[in-house]
Amino acid sequence: MKISELARLAGSNAETIRYYEREGLLLKASRNESNYRIYSVAHLERLTFIRHCRNLDMTLGEIRTLLHFKASPEENCGDVNRLLDEHIEHVARRIVELQELERQLRDLRERCPDGRQAAACGILEGLSQPSLEKMSGNHLLGVHASPGNKTDKP
Repeated sequence: MKISELARLAGSNAETIRYYEREGLLLKASRNESNYRIYSVAHLERLTFIRHCRNLDMTLGEIRTLLHFKASPEENCGDVNRLLDEHIEHVARRIVELQELERQLRDLRERCPDGRQAAACGILEGLSQPSLEKMSGNHLLGVHASPGNKTDKP
C-alpha cells in the first residue's frame, strides 16, 4: 500500500508516518519502480501500536522501549510494567500542574469581570505583572513549556 492508504487506514497523515520513519519507530518502507514507498500490513500494525501509545501521551522514548519488548516476546515484561507505572505517575503530576494552571487562569479572569477598554483590562494588567508568575511558585505558562511534555513535531 502507498503512504496515503497507510495514513488513511491508521487514521494518521503522511508527514507523521515519514517522521516516525526518520525517528526509527516505523521501519523504512521499500520502494517500487516509480520510487513510491510501499507499506505492508506489518507497517499498519506497528503504526497502530505507535498511535495507541501516542494517544496515551507516551514519549517517543517510551514507545521505543515498548517496541523493543514487543519485538522480544521472550523477555520478562517487568520493565514494561515499570515504564507504565512511571507514566502513570507522570500523568498524575501533569494533572496537578494543569489544575494549577486552571486556577491561575481563573484568577486572571476574575481580574476583569466585565467588558472594559483594553487599557483598563485587569487580565492584560495581570499578565504584565511579574508577581503573577510567582503566585504559587509556578510559572503561568511554564506548564506548557515543561520538559516532560510529549509532542510530535508533525
